[in-house]
Amino acid sequence: MVKKVRKGSQRRLNKKEHKLQKKELDEKELNSLIERIDEYDPKVHESSLSQFTELPISKETLEGLQESSFVSLTEIQKKSIPMALKGDDIMATAKTGSGKTLAFLIPTIEALIRNKITEYDGLAALIISPTRELAVQIFEVLKQIGKHNSFSAGLVTGGKDVQFEKDRISRMNILVGTPGRISQHLNEAYGMETSNLQVLVLDEADRCLDMGFKKQIDSIIGHLPTTRQTLLFSATQSESVKDLARLSLTNPKRIGISTDEELSATPDTLDQYYIQIPLEQKLDVLWSFIKSHLKCKILVFFSSSKQVQYAYETFRKLQPGISLMKLYGRNKQTTRLETTYKFSNAQHVCLFATDIVARGLDFPKIDWVIQVDCPEDAATYVHRVGRAARFGRKGKSLLMLMPTEEEGFLKRLNNNKIDVKLMNIKLKSKRTIRPQLQSICFKDPIMKNLGQRAFIAYFRSVYIQKDKDVFKVEELPVEAYAESLGLPGAPKIKIKGGSDNKEKKNASRRLKALSKTNEEGEGEGEGEEGEGTKTDSKKVRTKYDRMFERQNQTVLSENFLNLTGNNKVAGEDSEDEDGGFMSVKRQDHDINEEELPDLTAPASKRQMKKALSKKASLASKGNPTKLKFDEDGVAHAIYELEDLDDFAKDGDAVEQKKAYVEKEAVQMSKADIEDKDLAREKRQEKKRKRKEIERRAREEELGEGGSGDEEVRYILGNDVDLDRDMEFHNDDEEDQEDQPSTKKPKWFENDKHISKKQVNEIEEIEEPQTLEDLESLTARLLGK
Repeated sequence: MVKKVRKGSQRRLNKKEHKLQKKELDEKELNSLIERIDEYDPKVHESSLSQFTELPISKETLEGLQESSFVSLTEIQKKSIPMALKGDDIMATAKTGSGKTLAFLIPTIEALIRNKITEYDGLAALIISPTRELAVQIFEVLKQIGKHNSFSAGLVTGGKDVQFEKDRISRMNILVGTPGRISQHLNEAYGMETSNLQVLVLDEADRCLDMGFKKQIDSIIGHLPTTRQTLLFSATQSESVKDLARLSLTNPKRIGISTDEELSATPDTLDQYYIQIPLEQKLDVLWSFIKSHLKCKILVFFSSSKQVQYAYETFRKLQPGISLMKLYGRNKQTTRLETTYKFSNAQHVCLFATDIVARGLDFPKIDWVIQVDCPEDAATYVHRVGRAARFGRKGKSLLMLMPTEEEGFLKRLNNNKIDVKLMNIKLKSKRTIRPQLQSICFKDPIMKNLGQRAFIAYFRSVYIQKDKDVFKVEELPVEAYAESLGLPGAPKIKIKGGSDNKEKKNASRRLKALSKTNEEGEGEGEGEEGEGTKTDSKKVRTKYDRMFERQNQTVLSENFLNLTGNNKVAGEDSEDEDGGFMSVKRQDHDINEEELPDLTAPASKRQMKKALSKKASLASKGNPTKLKFDEDGVAHAIYELEDLDDFAKDGDAVEQKKAYVEKEAVQMSKADIEDKDLAREKRQEKKRKRKEIERRAREEELGEGGSGDEEVRYILGNDVDLDRDMEFHNDDEEDQEDQPSTKKPKWFENDKHISKKQVNEIEEIEEPQTLEDLESLTARLLGK
């Protein structure tokens, strides 16, 4: 017993010694790592630095990089990682697709290692991304390179269960998410402590501000300690980003941008082209381009989600021969992630998307980036085309510019040293899809409504742009663009917002009334001078007046008639006597004043009750009748009797009756023969099934020595009701000939199974009703 105790204590001592030795070894490695970082001079090693193994980082991080196939450093990584490892704040700008994700993830992990962060220390690193897709991508890369470290990491984005995240967020060391959800957790989550935060990363900071997250970012920064390290990364720089940097960064190191530049250059391996094209030909050119590039991976940008939906649905019906996908902000979270994953792994595919995928997302091997709508500025152009030619690969981009946009936008690109070449369209390869789109909208009201929404969304997207030298909404071809979408006419556009609308909305009703009285007074004066005024303009328009003046925008009858040139009422003088296509025909009705009720006389209670009661008003009118209208708008009853004159033209009534009876008799005889043949086939089929069942039952009896009552019943119950079929066949006269002359004996009448003596000895016993009856019956059977 003493020896066992000594052995157990010896094991515990060995474990403690092993832990102390490991702790000492980790301390030595950490001290060595800190010394390497302190001695490392970025300016000296920048020219010779080429691989991750040359950086002063931990072996766990190096293992994760090597297993993820990250070997060589990019330009932004060479410049930013050494400075960030020394603890400096970074304000970095680089070409899109240059590897900014690793440039801030590696310093983040190393900062937590140097500060000895454990799972009990709470939140130590916060990474903010503008979109859910980019946050998911950053989180996936973090899991790859940090899997050998012991830190806990979490992803929080919109569209997920908030309570599920709140229960676990306090235990995370590294948190990746979007500004809105992170701000919500900082304000609401219980136990989320930020006093130990070491690193704050703002990825795509300019996009965060452009998407309206300035308040959320300010709220997040207000919760964080000032002693943190801040890393700000973006593909472009703007005044709002500089303002954010002044508030959140302390003596930052500027990387990849000079004071004279506002944008980073596009990738060197990217071939950039543009075409001059009218607005109404954009969908035709896009269709022709897709049909001629079926073996490519294409990303198409539109300015609104409604355009994405309409282009996707219509092209999907036309079947271009390539897989089509769509991605926009209002999609569900699961759908967006699934589409992102499928597009990343696909080889030949076309994705219709909005600017939600224009920032930071790494889609491998994109061949073409097509911009159907002009981007809002040069920065958005840089981000869009940056989805292709990533990490040194080759890629191409095509920008569609209208004649009104060409001069102004090319000037913006030239100011930012972006060279775009003009491409000419071959007329042979150009195809039109307008007839197909018109047919789709004519047959499907849902597609027509979607086209109307896409039309309105495009005009609103142009209207809200700030650069009016490029975007000129008043010069857009309204009718031609509506026709190119397959619509019968241009919908009426109501654009909300603006200073005038706000002033009208905030003005008091009393001031409105005073202004109306002043206008009425001026109108009367003008009328007295002889110019004349309309009396209707003086009346106050009520909501009922506006309701009756409102027109149905979904039907588009007015615009359709203007388009086809048939906006004339039938009966008026017109050049086309036939009325043309889809002409409206109306019929005048004479009103008999004697039949009209006398509205001046006072109404009695009975009349009032009759007027208000639907049942009472229909009592005097008789039963309702259904009517159908012909092409001229004349009402007819569903069943009408033929005139005597028309009936007499066909001959004598007796002869017509005789011919009709003979015709029907022939048809009835044919139908009777067909019915008999069908009934005979059914009887034969049932007979065949019955014989098959009997044969199987016979085989079962022979195989088991004749004791197969329950088994035979089970087989018959599954296949067919034998008793019912036998009764049916016995009543059938035609099948009596096929029946055998001798009746087949029952199973209990067969000599092989039971003798006649045994049959006579069978005793009938009543069914036991109580437990005592059952016991007595059991005793009798056991006694025998």
